[in-house]
Amino acid sequence: MPTNDETLLLHLNEAIATIRDKDSLFKVVTTKLRLIFPFDLIGINVFDEEVQQKRLFLRDYYGVDEAPPLPPGADYFSPIAGSPIEKLVADPRVQQFTPQQYLADYPEYAAYKKMTHLGITHLTAVPLHIAGRLTGFMTLASRRTPHFTAADEKLLEKIGSLIAIAVANTLAFEEVARREQERTLQLNITNALLSIKQREPLFRAVAEALSQVVRFDYFGLRVQRAGRQEPFEGFAEFARSAESPDAPLLALDPNRQHGLNQLDTSAMYQQLNELLQNPGLFAADDFRAQAQRYPLLRHVYEEYGTRAMLIVPIWQRPDGAAVLMLASPNPTAFRPEDLATVVSLAPQIALALENLFAFEQIEELKAQVEEERTYLVGEINTSARFGADSGTFIGSSPALQLVERRISLVAPTDTTVLISGETGTGKELVARELHNASPRRARALIKLNCAALPAQLIESELFGHEKGAFTGAVERRIGKFELANGGSIFLDEIGELPLDLQAKLLRVLQEREFERLGGTKVLHSDARVIAATNRVLADEVAAGRFRADLYYRLNVFPIELAPLRERREDIEPLLRHFIQRLSKRLGKPIRQVRPTDLAALQAYSWPGNIRELEHVLEQAIIVSQGPFLEFAGFAGAPLLAAAPAAQVAMTIKTLKEQERDHILAALQQTGGRVSGAQGAALLLDINPKTLEARMKKLGIRRMVGVG
Repeated sequence: MPTNDETLLLHLNEAIATIRDKDSLFKVVTTKLRLIFPFDLIGINVFDEEVQQKRLFLRDYYGVDEAPPLPPGADYFSPIAGSPIEKLVADPRVQQFTPQQYLADYPEYAAYKKMTHLGITHLTAVPLHIAGRLTGFMTLASRRTPHFTAADEKLLEKIGSLIAIAVANTLAFEEVARREQERTLQLNITNALLSIKQREPLFRAVAEALSQVVRFDYFGLRVQRAGRQEPFEGFAEFARSAESPDAPLLALDPNRQHGLNQLDTSAMYQQLNELLQNPGLFAADDFRAQAQRYPLLRHVYEEYGTRAMLIVPIWQRPDGAAVLMLASPNPTAFRPEDLATVVSLAPQIALALENLFAFEQIEELKAQVEEERTYLVGEINTSARFGADSGTFIGSSPALQLVERRISLVAPTDTTVLISGETGTGKELVARELHNASPRRARALIKLNCAALPAQLIESELFGHEKGAFTGAVERRIGKFELANGGSIFLDEIGELPLDLQAKLLRVLQEREFERLGGTKVLHSDARVIAATNRVLADEVAAGRFRADLYYRLNVFPIELAPLRERREDIEPLLRHFIQRLSKRLGKPIRQVRPTDLAALQAYSWPGNIRELEHVLEQAIIVSQGPFLEFAGFAGAPLLAAAPAAQVAMTIKTLKEQERDHILAALQQTGGRVSGAQGAALLLDINPKTLEARMKKLGIRRMVGVG
């Protein structure tokens, strides 16, 4: 008949062989064990293979209403050296001692202090061996003195060997379960990668799947990309909505600054960068130490009660970095196994980031190409060019040659160019030539006339808007700067830009960044800026209508276009060009210009410059019937009515006189009205402000009583 000792060993063997659940197994083990060796507390520490690290595997109190909480970090590996366990490891046998004996050498050891507080007076340590290898220690603690015989110690040694096997089996089962969890997690993440293409839903799925294996209250994926102002952008961030570990994860604003409104987060992340280089688990006292060292961790420690953080770099490379951070207010939330789990997922998360970057870039390029196509179709349908079909200028005057030379010098660079000249002198043609001769010619030249839109719409045209940004914004629209990324943007009539938008334009020129109306995301544009104006911007700056800092940013490389009256030798080749092109477009035969008409056209002051010349010829081509072009409907027709060239020469006035007469004739015809649908500016085809400037220069006053 077996003895009590043998019966106990048989029961323990049976339990170890048949029970797989850790809690159930050790409930049976401790219950049977207490029948032979009464104790009030049992604790089992397990060691790593090198017997350098220890971890608390099991702790149970008996006869205590509320067991004290585990010391921070007790359930994951910590060094044996410096703890009372090192004495047991040095002499691995069944031995008895009191808490006071160990407190003499380890006065700060919290576990023994708590035992003393609970009235524990004696401890029995039992080594756990498997095949002669020390794998841990079991400690039995009691409030009364146990009296062990030599036979009892032998029995405890045998029990220690059985419990060592039970612990090893349990750990093996836990490892199998953990790996199965990891495989399930990796499968879930792979499925998400294959089915989800949007940033927030994808990483919410990753965070939710990860939370089934690792318990956390904050999930943050932060990315650093080359060319960005901020060191790390909040790529995906989620947090628990309540204290419950089962509370749903709520998405956080990726552009938020962690509440650091007055603090320099860029500098903080740069300081933290050294900590983000390697995987790490920081908890309890260790995390508090890091919080004292790094201001950003101190902020989350104080403001959010964070007491544990797990950091896993996703990638570190020249074009940027990515790091995953999990955080919790529970100092014992993370274990080394959790760190290993997240590290094993890093390649999949890196792949998810790569896929998303590629997908977002494709979507952005698709939207940009579509916008560019729509824009170019509109340009083809509405724009007309003043130069030849080949894109070259018409004429050979010194003034035109100077312009062509300056274009050839600046076109290969990315330098900002300011084109100035009267209305109709061909500023857009110069912009096109600059773009076509530049390395950016494969992309579009995007243009915006700052005088053609109401002030409230110019910002949307320049920078775009988000859906709902203002009444009528029914969908997101990208702006001209976004559309011109990689190409050139031509800002015509820049002098008409309102002052508040001048400041925003200055930011784009300086920082190459902007936001859409109604948006918070900072966008970047690599667009070469070409601006044009018919105003004297230096005078506008002096008058306070144009920002001086913007003027100097624009006026890096000025190109000034001479008016047509200052390059009369170009009029005849321009005539030939326009007659050929317009006759073909209008389906009219090519007619010649009488020598007398040519002389008069060359003598005319052309306040509307090349544009006015084109319009005069178009009108003449339409109305003419005979072999020659007829200019009877032209506002300057009296000049063309003179017959012989000699008489024309006799009646030619100075350019100033001719221009004055022409403007007065237009004012007479419009009743003195300068602007508006019935104004002289429309009749002369020039900007009203340009006309007013010419009138002031020529001493022409407005007629009293008219608009």
